[in-house]
Amino acid sequence: STMRNRKTTDLSHSSADLNEGKEKLRLKQEVGLISGVSLIAGTMIGSGIFMSPEWVLHHMGSPASSLLIWAACGVLAMFGALSYAELGTIIKESGGEYIYILRIFGSFPAFLFAYTSVILVRPAGLAAVCLSFAEYAVAPFYPGCSSPQVVIKCTAAACILLLTIINCLNVRLATSIMNIFTAAKLLALLVIVVGGLVLLAKGQTQSFQNAFQNTTAGIGAVGVAFYQGLWSYDGWNNLNYVTEELKKPEVTLPRAVMIAIPLVTCLYLLVNVSYLAAMTPSELLSSGAVAVTWGDKVLGSWTWLISLSVALSTFGSSNGTFFSGGRMCYIAAREGHMPDILSMAHVQRLTPSPALMFTSAMSLIMIISGNFTSIVNFFSFVAWFFYGMTISGLLYLKIKKPELPRSYKVPIIIPIIVLLASVYLVLAPIIDQPQMEILYIILFVFSGVILYFPLVHFKCHPRFLQRVTLHLQLFLEVAPTTRDES
Repeated sequence: STMRNRKTTDLSHSSADLNEGKEKLRLKQEVGLISGVSLIAGTMIGSGIFMSPEWVLHHMGSPASSLLIWAACGVLAMFGALSYAELGTIIKESGGEYIYILRIFGSFPAFLFAYTSVILVRPAGLAAVCLSFAEYAVAPFYPGCSSPQVVIKCTAAACILLLTIINCLNVRLATSIMNIFTAAKLLALLVIVVGGLVLLAKGQTQSFQNAFQNTTAGIGAVGVAFYQGLWSYDGWNNLNYVTEELKKPEVTLPRAVMIAIPLVTCLYLLVNVSYLAAMTPSELLSSGAVAVTWGDKVLGSWTWLISLSVALSTFGSSNGTFFSGGRMCYIAAREGHMPDILSMAHVQRLTPSPALMFTSAMSLIMIISGNFTSIVNFFSFVAWFFYGMTISGLLYLKIKKPELPRSYKVPIIIPIIVLLASVYLVLAPIIDQPQMEILYIILFVFSGVILYFPLVHFKCHPRFLQRVTLHLQLFLEVAPTTRDES
């Protein structure tokens, strides 16, 4: 009986710890305008701007058309975010696309989104960012030649394992790392922008003469170029994942979007102009790490500063992706769409360690099996399929339920443009260059049907699954968190 009493008191202590931890795990109740802007901009500026320019140029064929793609991606991200801002003022819950699809279309499509997002989309995003971190981290050790793939993949895997340890150990450590690295990435971009302006002032404009020469016009090529460009803008919808914690969401959400996205778009265009001022298009295309090649040309012996800044920036961005990844798992598990173990937190450290470990394992599989461009293309294909679905939900609410209270209204033409763009982005690469991998992804998304009906719809939970959950709980020292009451 003494043992039983001790067990009960231990459990009550751990649940008290967890309730306290719930407060720490949640973003501050009061996310104001400045925090909202930095949350969007900080997540958007990651690895893309240092990796994607050569691929956008590769698919478009000319400097001017690649700059047009970068500008168009910024406009599309802006339109998407404004449409999401209206959704956020109608459905005032955290969880982004998942909660919108669940409330508008019901349980089945929301499960398919959660299943695809947790197993494929989020790990793919993390794998792509870590691969670009690795590319820059090892570049100084292989001057004048491209780094071996084995070294890049091992470094990326080490990065993911390090992030897993940091995020599982301490929430505060993870957030402070995020803040330090945000400063590093802004510094790196400003150095590149200023360097480019100096080069242009000195008359280095050869890349911009006959700038539309060799432009590609194939619909598939343009679609894939958009994928690579939009990858750099990914994160425009991040504020919708924390709607419940926003101070005056009806004002803060649209305002933060209107400040952050044009700011990032201008920075991206200036950085691309700077790359093209320093390098000819052919030099840019042959560069494995664009910003490092830019550093060699412009900064000379100080080029290591760029490698360091970009490695810090991409590491910080992957830490941010990893940190917010737990929330998606948590909300889906809270609605009964994911295994219970993914909604649990460590009893002492108060971190969502099972969700983080699961994301980490899936990302490692992707790093072993793919490279940066293929991972980005697959990530974008699935992401834009679900973005399109979410936007069609907004159009449904605008047409069928205009009486729903909403404090912010986006003109109906904007979600229509985003929906058409997402249909194009999903269909163009399939029509132009059908790849077996895309068929595998579609099959994977719909393989969720096999799991949905027995496990979610009919709630058939085999006894052994409960036993596995219990053993994992004991082994990982985790327990359920209380449901968000906000």
